[in-house]
Amino acid sequence: VQLQASGGGLVQAGGSLRLSCAASGGPFSRYTMGWFRQAPGKEREFVASIGWSGTRTHYADSVKGRFTISRDSARNTVSLQMDSLKPEDTAVYYCAADRTYGSPRAREYEYDYWGQGTLVTVSS
Repeated sequence: VQLQASGGGLVQAGGSLRLSCAASGGPFSRYTMGWFRQAPGKEREFVASIGWSGTRTHYADSVKGRFTISRDSARNTVSLQMDSLKPEDTAVYYCAADRTYGSPRAREYEYDYWGQGTLVTVSS
């Protein structure tokens, strides 16, 4: 399974970005998908996750109400709409896939496949 993240860039505080992750090489519709991020000098942290059916989502408290995760199983993509961005959202964002059926997941070790990351920089 390969995951290709895109959509990162430079944006001013208060602005929006939309990240996308394209999956190939596996049964995408069965996967729980997640987004994580790693800021400079910090450990990677959970951002958002969506279950295989697309009806259940889970967010980190720090992004709840500002970020929205969604999936399009017909296109094998998962997206992260990021609104009201803050400088503290600056990080490399990674998409990840858990090959088991299940609910949204927040722990790194539960994910089997990882994309290469896309950089988001929010200026103040």
